[in-house]
Amino acid sequence: MKKIIKTTIAVLFISLGCFAQTVKQHGQLSVKGTQITDKNGKQITLRGMSYGWHSFWPRFYNANSVKWLKDDWNVTIVRAAMGIETGSKGLTYKENPEDSKAKIKAVIDGAIKEDIYVIVDWHSHNINLEEAKKFFDEISKEYGKFPNVIYEVFNEPDDETWPEVKAYSEAVIKVIRKNDPDNIILVGCPHWDQDINLPAADPIKGYDNLMYTVHFYAATHKQELRDRTDEAIKKGLPVFVSECAGMEATGDGPLNTEEWQKWIDWMEARGISWVTWSVSDKDETCSVLKPSASSNGKWKETDLKESGIKARNYLRKLNKK
Repeated sequence: MKKIIKTTIAVLFISLGCFAQTVKQHGQLSVKGTQITDKNGKQITLRGMSYGWHSFWPRFYNANSVKWLKDDWNVTIVRAAMGIETGSKGLTYKENPEDSKAKIKAVIDGAIKEDIYVIVDWHSHNINLEEAKKFFDEISKEYGKFPNVIYEVFNEPDDETWPEVKAYSEAVIKVIRKNDPDNIILVGCPHWDQDINLPAADPIKGYDNLMYTVHFYAATHKQELRDRTDEAIKKGLPVFVSECAGMEATGDGPLNTEEWQKWIDWMEARGISWVTWSVSDKDETCSVLKPSASSNGKWKETDLKESGIKARNYLRKLNKK
């Protein structure tokens, strides 16, 4: 009888997702062809949430919010977006590097504890090579042994050319690879991660486990960007959608739910991993939370904006435990 009871309890725990193990189950990630594969060589699709700029919304950068996103939103990955030169006075990385790193590390540590993956995002639109090399040297030394970590070395280049972005990325990748030979590195492309055709024609060579980022906002970016990305993938370029949402590229305006669904269907059909923007409470459509939301998670539906409700529904449905 005791054995039957124990078995029944174990089955119940599994059905509730209590034994769901993302990193313990999948372990070290690799890039094979255009896909992310786990330690067993099985293709895996990661889906999750990006925090907003740490330099604007530092209150959400804590382990409790990570736990809530994992437990309630079913995320398998979070993205810690460290604001480099943009943010509230005194909170950017350039103004206050130690506090900035502490905020990012709180999310990294929370993700490791919760057994999910985490993107360390250098959230800038400009080249800051020496600062980036110093930061990623420190982070890769401290966290390179953890298979949870993915590095995003340049959030969204804007007016930089691909040769400029490529040279910058190669320099930062070299620093990371001295300390961490394995974990995936994400590379941005010009025009706010829209011109994915450029790295497809001239990819970085000499390193494994690199992917290239595409960002979309569904009310602005539509079939043309999907077609461009399809062409890049056909050329063998591995793509990761490290930032996306359903409104205009400004982050504001109404949701285009029909186009957002097209993007979701497109990504799912191709096994492309994606992260939605953003865990923040600004008065704009893309901030998924209202000011009433606690800093530490435990958000009620009344704390969520329309974009938050929809993003949560997508994640709970697609990341079934």
